[in-house]
Amino acid sequence: MCTAVLLRRPGHDWPLILAANRDEMRGRPWQAPARHWPDRPEVVAGLDALSGGSWCGLNDWGVTAAVLNRYGSLGSDAQKRSRGELVLEALDHAEAREAAKALRDLEPGAYRSFNLLVADAREAYWLRNLGDGETPHGGPADSIEVQAVPEGLSMITAGELNDLNDPRVARYLEAFRNAPAPDPETGDWSSWTRLLADRAPASGAGVTSAACFMRDDGFGTLSSNLIALPAPPQSLDAEPRPAEHLFAAGPPSQTPYEPVADVGRTGR
Repeated sequence: MCTAVLLRRPGHDWPLILAANRDEMRGRPWQAPARHWPDRPEVVAGLDALSGGSWCGLNDWGVTAAVLNRYGSLGSDAQKRSRGELVLEALDHAEAREAAKALRDLEPGAYRSFNLLVADAREAYWLRNLGDGETPHGGPADSIEVQAVPEGLSMITAGELNDLNDPRVARYLEAFRNAPAPDPETGDWSSWTRLLADRAPASGAGVTSAACFMRDDGFGTLSSNLIALPAPPQSLDAEPRPAEHLFAAGPPSQTPYEPVADVGRTGR
Protein backbone atom coordinates (compact mmCIF):
# COMPACT_ATOMS: atom_id res chain seq x y z
CA MET A 1 0.00 0.00 0.00
CA CYS A 2 2.02 2.95 -1.29
CA THR A 3 1.12 6.57 -0.56
CA ALA A 4 0.94 9.46 -3.04
CA VAL A 5 0.23 13.12 -2.32
CA LEU A 6 -0.45 15.51 -5.20
CA LEU A 7 -0.67 19.30 -4.99
CA ARG A 8 -2.09 21.15 -8.01
CA ARG A 9 -1.72 24.95 -8.16
CA PRO A 10 -2.51 26.29 -11.66
CA GLY A 11 -0.87 29.65 -12.23
CA HIS A 12 1.85 29.05 -9.61
CA ASP A 13 5.55 28.98 -10.48
CA TRP A 14 5.46 25.34 -9.31
CA PRO A 15 1.98 24.17 -10.32
CA LEU A 16 2.51 20.45 -9.63
CA ILE A 17 4.14 18.81 -6.60
CA LEU A 18 4.11 15.05 -6.04
CA ALA A 19 5.28 13.02 -3.05
CA ALA A 20 5.25 9.22 -3.15
CA ASN A 21 6.28 6.72 -0.48
CA ARG A 22 6.87 3.26 -1.90
CA ASP A 23 5.73 0.26 0.15
CA GLU A 24 7.06 -3.10 -1.02
CA MET A 25 8.59 -6.35 0.22
CA ARG A 26 12.06 -5.65 1.57
CA GLY A 27 13.73 -8.34 -0.55
CA ARG A 28 12.45 -7.15 -3.93
CA PRO A 29 15.46 -5.70 -5.82
CA TRP A 30 15.38 -2.16 -7.17
CA GLN A 31 17.59 0.73 -8.23
CA ALA A 32 17.29 4.44 -7.52
CA PRO A 33 15.89 6.83 -10.15
CA ALA A 34 18.09 7.27 -13.21
CA ARG A 35 17.97 6.89 -17.00
CA HIS A 36 17.81 3.10 -16.86
CA TRP A 37 16.14 2.43 -20.23
CA PRO A 38 18.22 2.90 -23.41
CA ASP A 39 15.02 2.84 -25.50
CA ARG A 40 13.53 5.58 -23.29
CA PRO A 41 16.39 8.06 -22.86
CA GLU A 42 14.02 10.84 -21.77
CA VAL A 43 12.79 8.93 -18.68
CA VAL A 44 14.23 9.30 -15.15
CA ALA A 45 12.62 6.79 -12.80
CA GLY A 46 13.28 4.10 -10.24
CA LEU A 47 13.93 0.63 -11.65
CA ASP A 48 12.14 -2.46 -10.40
CA ALA A 49 14.92 -4.93 -11.14
CA LEU A 50 12.52 -7.87 -10.99
CA SER A 51 10.07 -6.72 -13.66
CA GLY A 52 12.06 -4.06 -15.51
CA GLY A 53 9.38 -1.44 -14.89
CA SER A 54 9.06 1.42 -12.41
CA TRP A 55 6.86 2.73 -9.62
CA CYS A 56 7.48 6.48 -10.00
CA GLY A 57 9.34 8.84 -12.31
CA LEU A 58 9.23 11.72 -14.75
CA ASN A 59 10.34 12.59 -18.26
CA ASP A 60 12.09 15.49 -19.95
CA TRP A 61 8.78 16.84 -21.31
CA GLY A 62 7.47 17.47 -17.81
CA VAL A 63 5.18 14.47 -17.25
CA THR A 64 5.31 12.51 -14.00
CA ALA A 65 3.63 9.21 -13.12
CA ALA A 66 3.27 6.93 -10.09
CA VAL A 67 1.54 3.55 -9.79
CA LEU A 68 0.04 2.10 -6.61
CA ASN A 69 -1.42 -1.34 -5.91
CA ARG A 70 -5.02 -1.52 -4.78
CA TYR A 71 -6.10 -3.50 -1.73
CA GLY A 72 -5.65 -7.25 -2.05
CA SER A 73 -3.30 -7.08 -5.03
CA LEU A 74 0.20 -7.08 -3.55
CA GLY A 75 2.76 -8.95 -5.61
CA SER A 76 2.97 -10.07 -9.20
CA ASP A 77 0.86 -12.57 -11.14
CA ALA A 78 2.59 -14.74 -13.71
CA GLN A 79 -0.55 -14.64 -15.85
CA LYS A 80 -0.63 -10.82 -16.02
CA ARG A 81 1.63 -8.01 -17.14
CA SER A 82 3.63 -6.01 -14.64
CA ARG A 83 2.02 -2.81 -13.40
CA GLY A 84 5.48 -1.24 -13.51
CA GLU A 85 5.10 -1.08 -17.29
CA LEU A 86 2.31 1.48 -16.84
CA VAL A 87 4.64 4.17 -15.49
CA LEU A 88 6.98 3.75 -18.46
CA GLU A 89 4.11 3.80 -20.94
CA ALA A 90 2.76 6.97 -19.35
CA LEU A 91 6.18 8.58 -19.60
CA ASP A 92 6.33 7.86 -23.32
CA HIS A 93 4.04 10.89 -23.76
CA ALA A 94 4.74 14.62 -23.74
CA GLU A 95 1.41 15.53 -22.09
CA ALA A 96 -0.51 13.99 -19.21
CA ARG A 97 -3.76 14.21 -21.20
CA GLU A 98 -2.35 12.12 -24.05
CA ALA A 99 -0.84 9.61 -21.62
CA ALA A 100 -4.19 9.16 -19.87
CA LYS A 101 -5.98 8.65 -23.19
CA ALA A 102 -3.48 6.03 -24.31
CA LEU A 103 -3.52 4.07 -21.06
CA ARG A 104 -7.31 4.19 -20.84
CA ASP A 105 -7.43 2.02 -23.96
CA LEU A 106 -5.28 -0.76 -22.50
CA GLU A 107 -6.86 -4.11 -21.70
CA PRO A 108 -7.75 -3.91 -17.96
CA GLY A 109 -7.70 -7.67 -17.48
CA ALA A 110 -4.04 -7.78 -18.51
CA TYR A 111 -3.02 -6.23 -15.15
CA ARG A 112 -3.76 -6.70 -11.49
CA SER A 113 -5.73 -3.83 -9.98
CA PHE A 114 -3.98 -0.47 -9.70
CA ASN A 115 -4.23 3.25 -9.11
CA LEU A 116 -2.10 5.35 -11.46
CA LEU A 117 -1.42 9.07 -11.23
CA VAL A 118 -0.30 10.90 -14.38
CA ALA A 119 0.32 14.65 -14.28
CA ASP A 120 2.08 17.58 -15.87
CA ALA A 121 2.18 21.28 -15.04
CA ARG A 122 -1.29 21.82 -16.54
CA GLU A 123 -3.39 18.72 -15.76
CA ALA A 124 -3.47 15.61 -13.61
CA TYR A 125 -5.36 12.34 -13.91
CA TRP A 126 -6.18 9.33 -11.74
CA LEU A 127 -6.53 6.03 -13.60
CA ARG A 128 -8.29 3.23 -11.72
CA ASN A 129 -8.31 -0.44 -12.65
CA LEU A 130 -10.48 -2.50 -10.30
CA GLY A 131 -9.58 -6.02 -9.27
CA ASP A 132 -11.84 -9.04 -9.57
CA GLY A 133 -13.07 -8.68 -6.00
CA GLU A 134 -14.10 -5.05 -6.50
CA THR A 135 -16.20 -5.32 -9.66
CA PRO A 136 -19.95 -5.96 -9.31
CA HIS A 137 -19.74 -9.15 -11.35
CA GLY A 138 -16.64 -10.46 -9.58
CA GLY A 139 -14.63 -10.66 -12.79
CA PRO A 140 -12.09 -8.46 -14.56
CA ALA A 141 -12.87 -4.77 -14.89
CA ASP A 142 -14.63 -3.75 -18.09
CA SER A 143 -12.42 -0.71 -18.60
CA ILE A 144 -9.73 1.44 -17.05
CA GLU A 145 -11.42 4.50 -15.54
CA VAL A 146 -9.91 7.98 -15.93
CA GLN A 147 -10.77 10.89 -13.65
CA ALA A 148 -9.30 14.37 -13.47
CA VAL A 149 -7.55 15.19 -10.20
CA PRO A 150 -8.99 18.44 -8.80
CA GLU A 151 -7.00 21.53 -7.95
CA GLY A 152 -5.60 21.67 -4.45
CA LEU A 153 -4.18 18.77 -2.45
CA SER A 154 -5.22 15.16 -3.00
CA MET A 155 -4.03 11.90 -1.49
CA ILE A 156 -4.36 8.26 -2.47
CA THR A 157 -3.14 4.88 -1.26
CA ALA A 158 -4.70 1.51 -2.16
CA GLY A 159 -8.29 2.71 -2.35
CA GLU A 160 -10.05 5.78 -3.69
CA LEU A 161 -8.79 9.33 -4.13
CA ASN A 162 -9.25 11.38 -0.93
CA ASP A 163 -11.25 8.52 0.63
CA LEU A 164 -11.58 9.17 4.37
CA ASN A 165 -12.55 5.51 4.88
CA ASP A 166 -8.93 4.68 4.09
CA PRO A 167 -7.02 4.68 7.42
CA ARG A 168 -3.96 6.45 6.06
CA VAL A 169 -5.91 9.06 4.12
CA ALA A 170 -8.07 9.71 7.17
CA ARG A 171 -4.98 10.25 9.27
CA TYR A 172 -2.92 12.46 6.93
CA LEU A 173 -5.10 14.21 4.35
CA GLU A 174 -5.95 17.24 6.46
CA ALA A 175 -2.43 17.30 7.89
CA PHE A 176 -0.99 17.69 4.40
CA ARG A 177 -3.64 20.24 3.46
CA ASN A 178 -2.84 22.31 6.54
CA ALA A 179 0.94 22.01 6.22
CA PRO A 180 2.92 24.74 4.44
CA ALA A 181 3.49 23.77 0.82
CA PRO A 182 7.04 22.76 -0.13
CA ASP A 183 9.18 25.51 -1.62
CA PRO A 184 11.29 24.07 -4.43
CA GLU A 185 12.98 27.45 -4.96
CA THR A 186 14.62 27.31 -1.53
CA GLY A 187 14.71 23.53 -1.20
CA ASP A 188 12.41 23.57 1.83
CA TRP A 189 10.32 20.39 1.80
CA SER A 190 10.37 19.99 5.59
CA SER A 191 6.63 20.24 6.21
CA TRP A 192 5.96 17.30 3.91
CA THR A 193 9.01 15.20 4.72
CA ARG A 194 8.02 15.18 8.39
CA LEU A 195 4.64 13.73 7.48
CA LEU A 196 6.10 11.23 4.99
CA ALA A 197 8.49 10.01 7.70
CA ASP A 198 5.81 9.69 10.38
CA ARG A 199 5.70 6.27 12.00
CA ALA A 200 3.17 4.45 14.15
CA PRO A 201 3.08 0.87 15.43
CA ALA A 202 2.14 -1.54 12.67
CA SER A 203 -0.62 -4.01 13.49
CA GLY A 204 1.23 -7.25 12.75
CA ALA A 205 0.40 -8.33 9.19
CA GLY A 206 -2.60 -5.97 9.00
CA VAL A 207 -3.04 -2.49 7.60
CA THR A 208 -1.25 0.33 9.36
CA SER A 209 -2.20 3.98 9.11
CA ALA A 210 1.43 5.12 9.37
CA ALA A 211 2.93 6.88 6.36
CA CYS A 212 6.24 5.09 7.00
CA PHE A 213 6.31 1.60 8.50
CA MET A 214 7.84 -1.87 8.41
CA ARG A 215 5.83 -5.01 9.20
CA ASP A 216 7.16 -8.17 10.78
CA ASP A 217 6.86 -10.00 7.44
CA GLY A 218 9.27 -7.58 5.72
CA PHE A 219 6.67 -5.45 3.93
CA GLY A 220 7.05 -1.73 4.47
CA THR A 221 8.21 1.64 3.24
CA LEU A 222 11.43 1.24 1.25
CA SER A 223 11.93 4.63 -0.44
CA SER A 224 10.33 7.98 -1.20
CA ASN A 225 10.15 10.41 -4.14
CA LEU A 226 9.59 14.18 -4.14
CA ILE A 227 8.91 15.77 -7.54
CA ALA A 228 8.09 19.39 -8.43
CA LEU A 229 7.25 20.53 -11.97
CA PRO A 230 7.80 24.18 -12.93
CA ALA A 231 5.40 26.28 -14.94
CA PRO A 232 5.97 26.04 -18.72
CA PRO A 233 7.97 28.78 -20.44
CA GLN A 234 5.89 31.85 -21.27
CA SER A 235 7.45 32.30 -24.72
CA LEU A 236 8.99 30.10 -27.38
CA ASP A 237 12.45 31.57 -26.86
CA ALA A 238 12.38 31.23 -23.06
CA GLU A 239 14.66 28.58 -21.56
CA PRO A 240 12.77 25.69 -19.95
CA ARG A 241 13.44 25.21 -16.25
CA PRO A 242 14.50 21.89 -14.70
CA ALA A 243 12.13 19.93 -12.54
CA GLU A 244 13.03 19.21 -8.94
CA HIS A 245 13.43 15.52 -8.07
CA LEU A 246 14.55 14.29 -4.66
CA PHE A 247 14.82 10.67 -3.58
CA ALA A 248 15.23 8.90 -0.23
CA ALA A 249 16.87 5.53 -0.94
CA GLY A 250 15.42 4.01 2.21
CA PRO A 251 12.64 4.66 4.71
CA PRO A 252 12.26 8.46 4.88
CA SER A 253 12.14 8.24 8.67
CA GLN A 254 15.84 7.41 8.66
CA THR A 255 17.13 8.21 5.14
CA PRO A 256 17.81 11.74 3.87
CA TYR A 257 16.42 12.92 0.56
CA GLU A 258 19.07 13.59 -2.08
CA PRO A 259 18.74 15.33 -5.47
CA VAL A 260 18.37 12.94 -8.40
CA ALA A 261 21.11 13.54 -10.94
CA ASP A 262 20.48 14.27 -14.60
CA VAL A 263 16.94 15.61 -14.35
CA GLY A 264 16.11 17.27 -17.66
CA ARG A 265 14.59 20.66 -18.33
CA THR A 266 10.83 20.39 -18.73
CA GLY A 267 8.51 21.86 -21.31
CA ARG A 268 10.49 20.96 -24.40
